[in-house]
Amino acid sequence: MDAMDARVVVRTARPDEYDAVGELTVEVYVGEGYVHPDSPYRDELADITHRAANAQILVAAHGDRVIGSLMVARPATTYAEIARPDELEFRMLAVSKTARGLGAATALVRTVIEMAVAESFAAVVLTTMPAMVDARRIYDRFGFVPVPERDWRTDGGEYLTVLRLPMY
Repeated sequence: MDAMDARVVVRTARPDEYDAVGELTVEVYVGEGYVHPDSPYRDELADITHRAANAQILVAAHGDRVIGSLMVARPATTYAEIARPDELEFRMLAVSKTARGLGAATALVRTVIEMAVAESFAAVVLTTMPAMVDARRIYDRFGFVPVPERDWRTDGGEYLTVLRLPMY
């Protein structure tokens, strides 16, 4: 593989990749203990067809392999849980354990930030869990800051932290 093949490329997911994206997302969230295997949220993580019809699914590809993904939710859409009218939200960041260190998560988050700037959003927001330490390091590097007054709990009682990155 030459240097060009080794680059991580971020783009919108293709329908033929939906199964791989769903499997990857479930593998990360359930396999790493963030979501209980019996949780109804597991089905939401896996259902890329529904998510792609209501939000934008980005993938990080390395060669011909999908190694990461996330979902971009615009305000007032089905998957926007916390976005205010001037905020772009992303959710469900997942990177294959075997591909960590290639920069996929950083490239995905950077792409969302670039989208927010291009679309004149005031900020990018996300929800994270205290256990997601690796992802939190990435968010901190980009300058996301906690917004404790917007933190919330899932129906199952899981505490979630809201982070926000102002664009200006």
